[in-house]
Amino acid sequence: MFVQINSSYQSLSHFVHQMPANFAQKGEYIYNERNQLKKFFDKGEYVVVKSFKMPHIINRIAYTFFRPSKAKRSYEYALKILEKGIQTPIPIAYIEEKKGGLLTRSYYISTFVSYPSLLRELSFFPLNEVKELVESFARFTASIHNKQVLHLDYSPGNIMYEKTNDGYHFCLVDINRMKFGDIDLKTACFNLRRLCRSEDTIAYLARIYAKNREFNEDECVMLTLHYHKKFWEKHPQRNKTSTTK
Repeated sequence: MFVQINSSYQSLSHFVHQMPANFAQKGEYIYNERNQLKKFFDKGEYVVVKSFKMPHIINRIAYTFFRPSKAKRSYEYALKILEKGIQTPIPIAYIEEKKGGLLTRSYYISTFVSYPSLLRELSFFPLNEVKELVESFARFTASIHNKQVLHLDYSPGNIMYEKTNDGYHFCLVDINRMKFGDIDLKTACFNLRRLCRSEDTIAYLARIYAKNREFNEDECVMLTLHYHKKFWEKHPQRNKTSTTK
């Protein structure tokens, strides 16, 4: 078993090393599907542990010899985007288990953050009720893209937010799929396609985004709507209770 612990959280070393043995029996489920997410309490604070499903044999070979595991990527990407001033739970550790020389299970451990809302709410209200949120989020997205950070799974369930006296604040989660580098108009518009089912809302978001990145606004809206339409035609059941079009 390989364990990497953030030097700021060495006090949790025993907790981390015992995690593979304790994950199934302890903790409180936050999410329980293909990958599992649990909340634990140790040393006076809550932490979150993500257990990644054991990959199939081809990926077991790939993650062992050619690519970093999802847990390792989550840990390293979190450190990288925090350095850029982008909020994500602080990485505590990651664990990799092997059998027969190949990766079997991996775990990513981070701090627990209590942002009260997920961006999924955009799909349940008309634009006029969420306009301020859309504007703030468009500016946030433009800012992280200007910092050369591209979240490849940029979906409403992976973006938490809260509103305080000084405005909206956003926090990225599920960050094991990211790219870093210049982000052009086409890549940006494709990245926006999943954020909301409403055409009105996504068009407005794209326009504010383009304005903040000094892109052509009409071109950005047109291209975003193109990718948006293709995505929702392929996934018609997502957010089917949405009240917007």
